[in-house]
Amino acid sequence: MVNAQASSNVQKTELANGVRVLTESVPYVKSISVGLWCRTGSRHERADEAGITHLIEHMLFKGTPTRTAKQIAEAIEGRGGSLNAFTDKEATCYYCRCLAEDLELAVDVLSDMMRDSLIDPEELAREEGVVIEEIKRDLDEPADHVHELHIQGRWGDHPLGKPVIGTIESVGGFKRENLVGYMKRRYVGSHVLLAVAGNCDPAQVRSLAEQHLGSLPSGSDDQPLSRPLGKGGENLSPKDVEQVHFCIGGDGPSLFDKDLYTGVILDNAVGGGMSSRLFQEIRERRGLAYAIGSYVLSYTAGGAYTVYGGTSLESWPIVRNLVRKEFDSVLKSGLDEAELERTKKNLAGSIVLALESMSGRMMRMSRNEMNYERDIPIEETLAKIEAVSNQDVIDLAQRILPAESVSVTAIGPFESA
Repeated sequence: MVNAQASSNVQKTELANGVRVLTESVPYVKSISVGLWCRTGSRHERADEAGITHLIEHMLFKGTPTRTAKQIAEAIEGRGGSLNAFTDKEATCYYCRCLAEDLELAVDVLSDMMRDSLIDPEELAREEGVVIEEIKRDLDEPADHVHELHIQGRWGDHPLGKPVIGTIESVGGFKRENLVGYMKRRYVGSHVLLAVAGNCDPAQVRSLAEQHLGSLPSGSDDQPLSRPLGKGGENLSPKDVEQVHFCIGGDGPSLFDKDLYTGVILDNAVGGGMSSRLFQEIRERRGLAYAIGSYVLSYTAGGAYTVYGGTSLESWPIVRNLVRKEFDSVLKSGLDEAELERTKKNLAGSIVLALESMSGRMMRMSRNEMNYERDIPIEETLAKIEAVSNQDVIDLAQRILPAESVSVTAIGPFESA
C-alpha cells in the first residue's frame, strides 16, 4: 500500500451565523487555493426552478456595486491567478488559485460575488441566452447528452435525476425576483463554507471570513432525501450521428454506504483507466471503440455506476455484449488477487498524488466537511481502500449489476420506431 504522511493540518472554525471556515496550511508553497462553497444544487430546486442554481452561478460573475464583470475577472487574473465556478447536484463552488500574498483579495472578490451580486435584469436576459446556447450545445453532443439522459431514465422525477443545467423552457422564464428569492433561501450561513489550502495563516482566514461573510443570515439545515431507486430497461434514441453513444449501468453506493470504496475499486478495475478490463478488451484487443470507460456517481442519498463509450452501429451489439460479459464476470468471481492489489495501489497512489495540488487539497477537505462534517485523514481513506476484499466486490456487483437491474441508454443512428 502507498505510504502517506501524517494526518493533515486542517483547522476548522465556525462563525456565529453558521459559516464554516477550513484552512490547511502548507508553508512550503507560494500559492493558495480558495473555495467559497454553498451547499445548494439542482436537487434543492423546486418544480418551477429547474436550472436556477446553475444560472445563479453564471450571474454571480456579472457584477456587484463595487466591481463590473470585467473588474471581477481582472482582479484575480491581473495578479496571475485563475477564477472559476461549478454547479453540481448538491453543491456550488466559486474558487480561485492565486499567490499566497493575494489571500485578502481572493476572499474579498469571492465574497463580494456571493454576497452583493446585482443580478441586473438586462444581464440576466443575456445570460439566460448564454445558458440556453449551452443547453443546445449539450443536446448537439450525444457523447455528453447521453449521460444526463441515462440518469434521468434511471431516477425519473427524483431530485437527483434532474439535469443541473435545466431546460430551454425553464431557463428562459426566470426573472430577477426568482433568483433573489432562491438565494435568500439557499445562500445562508448554515450552507456556506470558505476553504483555503496553501501558504496561509488560519487566524487571518478566519478574520477575513468574519469581515466578509459574518453578515450572512444563518438559515436552517436541509431535510434528507429518500434514496433514488433506479429501474432497468432500454432507451435507444435515434439521431443522425456517426456512432452509437451509450451508457450502461445500475445504481451504486451513496456517500454514506459502507461499500463506497468497494464501488470505487469495482469501477477502477472494470473501466477506470487504460489498464481496466473494458479498455483492454474493447479498445486494445478488439479495436471496437475509441472512448470506453466507467465512473461512479455518489451522492448523499444514493449513487450510480455507469459504463460509457462510443462505437459504430455495426459493433454496438458486440460491445454491449462484452460489457454484459464483464458484469457477469465480477458478479460471479470478482477480481483476481493481483488485479485487486493493483487496483488498490492505483487508487491509493492517485489520492496521495492529488495532495501535491493545493486545489486538490482544498477540494478534498471541502467535500469531506460538506458531506461528513469532519476532516478525514488520508490514512483513514487508505485503510478503507486496503480493507476491501474480493468478496466485498462480488457482493456489491451482485446487488447492482444483475441484468434486470441494469439500464441501457444509447443515442445513435438507429431506425426510428
